[in-house]
Amino acid sequence: MRNGKCSVLDALLWMHSQSDSSSSVVVAGYNVSAPAGTEVVLQCISGRMVWTRDRVRDRQRVVHWDLYRARPDYAMERVADMFSAGDQRIYNSYNQGRVSLSQSAFTDGNFSLVIRAVTMNDRGLYSCNLHHHYCHLYETIRVQLNITKSRRKEQRFWDGQKAVYVVLRGSTVVLPCMNRRSVWTDGSSEEEQQVVHWDRQSPGVRHDRADRLVDLYASGEQRSYGSLFLRRKMNISSGAFSQGDFSLTIADLQPTDQGLYSCHLHHHYCGLHERRVFQLTVGPPLTQTTTTLQPVALPKEDKDTTKEISPRVINVILPDQRHHFLLPLGYVLTTFLLLAFVILIIILVTRHRRSQEFYPQKSVRSSRSHSSSDEFFEMDVTDGRTSTPDDRALDYKNNLLKEKVQLNAVPKVIDLDKEMEKFGK
Repeated sequence: MRNGKCSVLDALLWMHSQSDSSSSVVVAGYNVSAPAGTEVVLQCISGRMVWTRDRVRDRQRVVHWDLYRARPDYAMERVADMFSAGDQRIYNSYNQGRVSLSQSAFTDGNFSLVIRAVTMNDRGLYSCNLHHHYCHLYETIRVQLNITKSRRKEQRFWDGQKAVYVVLRGSTVVLPCMNRRSVWTDGSSEEEQQVVHWDRQSPGVRHDRADRLVDLYASGEQRSYGSLFLRRKMNISSGAFSQGDFSLTIADLQPTDQGLYSCHLHHHYCGLHERRVFQLTVGPPLTQTTTTLQPVALPKEDKDTTKEISPRVINVILPDQRHHFLLPLGYVLTTFLLLAFVILIIILVTRHRRSQEFYPQKSVRSSRSHSSSDEFFEMDVTDGRTSTPDDRALDYKNNLLKEKVQLNAVPKVIDLDKEMEKFGK
């Protein structure tokens, strides 16, 4: 709640905290990570802990009833209000003597509005507004009042947002507005009622065994616990209660500082018991990259200008990222060439086999021709070349010539006995 306004979430958390004032209600949880050696701030801010020091408490607590009529244009009318000192005020003279609140409202927490002899003019939306300026409490309870002339139509129900009362005209109705929390009871000492403390749980330690780090009271008293080193590195701002900022600052973070930190806000008079939890993780220290400059020799003043100036060489270093595209491209081209070479070999082998099947060898044909003519087997020596019809005719003629030569070359055998017998005869 900031600037006198309370959000729905704050109201719900506050209402839940009243059910058990001995324990804190966790209203927020955070995960915080920071490098070792740095400083971290665990922020714990609560606008409700910015307390005023107004001693006139009879004007700090007030309840007032308002009426919103549907016609004309939901005009608002103040019905009654009442302060904690007991002062009660009825605004419209028409309501004098028939509209009232209980005199013990701020004692028993019953702020219901009693309307006697209701009329059709009493129809509308009523709102019960509870304010505690010192404790920054602002709550509103709404009730819809409808008037009927038939007793059979009297009823009470909840429409999902507010209570609806349908009452008989001329009867008495009580519009409820209950608040029995301890916020309406007076406290003793202000400074002892407001306190903030920080706890720390090391990994594996239960909540009830947490280490107390610091206590801070509204009077300005501050108590730190632990070693002197811890008291110096962990602190809270001295103006915490005036600013509502109870953040804990931890300097020179170390791995031993990690754990579960909790900020507890207590105001016993107002019934405020809230807790915010921080899970702190300390990471590795930050690495500072420092570039060392190489010493550069200054040019001499008596520089010899007669010497030849050596050409300057510029070295261009390409980044590694450019090679990432060339390497896959080389792999693809190599694979493609290898595949083309394999396909070429397959084509050549296939064509060679087909040519052998289409043209048979000459030796087979010559052997078949000699066997059909009942001649002696004769070996045909070929040079392995493919034969054509003209080649086959030449071979045939050559074979006849060879036979004639062979017959002429065979020496004639003369039998002398047979020759003598011829001459004797």
